[in-house]
Amino acid sequence: MPDLPYRAYSEHLKARFGQKVYKLPVNLAGSCPNRDGNLGWGGCIYCGEEGSGFECLPNWIGVKEQLERNKAYIGRNYGSRKFIAYFQAFTNTYLPLETFAQNIEAAVGDPDIIGLSISTRPDCISDDYLDRLAEITRGRELAVDIELGLQTVNYRTLAKINRGHTLAEFIDAVLRVKQRDFAVCAHLILNLPGDEEIDVVENAKVLSALGVQYVKLHALYILKGTVLGEMYERGEVQIISLDEYVERVIAFLEYLHPDVVIQRLIGRAPAKNTLFCNWGVSWWKIRDMIIERMKSRQSFQGCRCDYLNGKALRKFRGQL
Repeated sequence: MPDLPYRAYSEHLKARFGQKVYKLPVNLAGSCPNRDGNLGWGGCIYCGEEGSGFECLPNWIGVKEQLERNKAYIGRNYGSRKFIAYFQAFTNTYLPLETFAQNIEAAVGDPDIIGLSISTRPDCISDDYLDRLAEITRGRELAVDIELGLQTVNYRTLAKINRGHTLAEFIDAVLRVKQRDFAVCAHLILNLPGDEEIDVVENAKVLSALGVQYVKLHALYILKGTVLGEMYERGEVQIISLDEYVERVIAFLEYLHPDVVIQRLIGRAPAKNTLFCNWGVSWWKIRDMIIERMKSRQSFQGCRCDYLNGKALRKFRGQL
């Protein structure tokens, strides 16, 4: 078993590019179809005004300048010379096609950018955007991945959190992205109210069956001023214990295909107006808890990934 019981993103990047590679966040002045009335109002019940871009530079700064500023800071502090432009906050393909293309062209024009990571929703991926992305990146040695916010495969939970899409849209988006040979990174929250461990395991199975290349895990955090925050303050939301969350992450990793790269095991939240985040424990301590518990059990990613390629037919191949 390797030093880590899962396939870590940092090691994957080193192996692929032969050096340290860091993401440079880019914050665009976008929106979300689940906020502006196209699909719904208010967004997901847990989503704050800043979306996932609370650590980004202001979105009124141009793409090139954001990259230069972040490159200078990260390069100086982490010793990296090559970077991935990470279009992070909100729904980056929910922009007019030409605006989307201009933003991408601004990023790929930087010689230090060796990859693109574009965060969006499953219901905001279409052939015309993907074809334009393929056209812009054609002939360039760029690693391109599309980050899709799934959160859970449980379509009932998706409805409860006002996600605005179901599992079907995610499957459709993955298939379209993979047709262009771009990679897919799926975002999941393993402790959404209403989800149980069986849903966590099914998350791993669906992503493995679809051949998703990357995964980001994020424990649910609760912000003031959100629908979920109001529910939490009224005592209507129960959060599972930290120990149960650790067990869910381990179960997810055990059922996940060993080729899938884990970009993140646990996330962070904005310090301002946060009602609940990571059980009051530093994110890296939770990461270490997961690793130590897996090692103590001699557990590792994929050790229970035995459900693909006609499991029941193995009896005829002498594999049971």
